[in-house]
Amino acid sequence: MQSLDALNRYAIPEHLFFRFGPGGQIFADIRNRSASASVFLQGAHLTAFQPRSQYDPLIWLSEKSRFAVGKSIRGGIPVCWPWFGPHPDNPQLPAHGFARTHLWIVSESSSSDTSTRIILTLEPNEETRTQWPHETPVSLEIVVSETLEMHLTTHNAGSESVVLGEALHTYFLVGDIQSVYLEGLDGCDYLDKTAGFARQHQEGKLTFTGETDRIYVNSPSDCVIHDPRMHRRIRISKKQADSTVVWTPWADKAAAMGDYTPEGWRQMLCVESANAAENTLQLSSGQTHTLSVCYSAEPL
Repeated sequence: MQSLDALNRYAIPEHLFFRFGPGGQIFADIRNRSASASVFLQGAHLTAFQPRSQYDPLIWLSEKSRFAVGKSIRGGIPVCWPWFGPHPDNPQLPAHGFARTHLWIVSESSSSDTSTRIILTLEPNEETRTQWPHETPVSLEIVVSETLEMHLTTHNAGSESVVLGEALHTYFLVGDIQSVYLEGLDGCDYLDKTAGFARQHQEGKLTFTGETDRIYVNSPSDCVIHDPRMHRRIRISKKQADSTVVWTPWADKAAAMGDYTPEGWRQMLCVESANAAENTLQLSSGQTHTLSVCYSAEPL
């Protein structure tokens, strides 16, 4: 764990500083002329992003999120890595991998008046090797400006190829889930978790009337959330991410989870940029892969 003194070498006056937050956990706070953001160092988990041009944040975080050592939090942008969903061979291992509950190390930072960049890394260690016996260091570059860029880079430093699943599990703030719709997935096949992972086909825009949990495969195009109540579109542009996961729990499932307020599920929609299911990656020895996403807001 990096101490605050050690982290302060990466602090940038007026733009980037480090602090203790809930549960005594360390956060990085970013401020510049374009936007503000916060990053929880456990999990390299972005918990807030708001462009100065927007009255409301783009990213949703539950008011009942628990910030505890080794526990995931509800909202923000969890990093699902090095597998997505249940482990393919061992159901006792945590869903979505271990990256989101391990402490990452700050390795680089830079800033201008309008853009601030921070890089966090997770190196293989004794604890991670008990779940993932591969030499695959991973880094997350976060660039905060009028847009939010995230670049998740995995390097296979081992001698054998590995099968890798990953996602940036992004929770977006919306006015009301029942009034928004999502474009960009027309014509794509998806695996529907609510129907036993049955393969189905999307036609037209996606609207929401109940629990939705889908992996859209072979879906590299931009997705756009249309939100009439917040008078904006949120655009999700991605590279080297061939899957799109769309999730909303709806009322009953959210109530059973325990870290939602009673109506919190109405104000969120997850649109996740991923490589999952049949788009899982085969990373050869020496190969590096970067999943990149850019989030932006546009007026309706």
